[in-house]
Amino acid sequence: MEKLTFESRFRDLLATFQKTKENAGCLACEACESCVDCTFCKRCTKTVRSNYCVDCHGCTECSHCTESRDLHGSTHCHASERCRGSAYLVRSVDCSSCTYCYGCVGLTRKDFHILNEPYDRATYFEMVKKLDRALGR
Repeated sequence: MEKLTFESRFRDLLATFQKTKENAGCLACEACESCVDCTFCKRCTKTVRSNYCVDCHGCTECSHCTESRDLHGSTHCHASERCRGSAYLVRSVDCSSCTYCYGCVGLTRKDFHILNEPYDRATYFEMVKKLDRALGR
């Protein structure tokens, strides 16, 4: 096969794939597009093996996440992006193996942080209540 033939066929495959909006192997999902093996998700796109997610894009093996993008193996995250193996994150980006982080960026194996600053458990939850009210969440 020649280079030009390969490149042309490859571009055709990409174009066809990008137009596909059908879900594959999903159960009880609503208004989702291009998802695979998801259950009980709503309005998600290109999400894979995830459950109970809402308004997520490109998430894989996630559960109970909302308004998030490109998460992997995470649960109960909201408005977060590119986080891995994390739980209970809010508006966090590029965190890995973190729990209970709010507005954090680039943390690894951290718990109870707000804007990358550590807090004890009780103080964290007090501050989160105030932040949620202030931010209209």
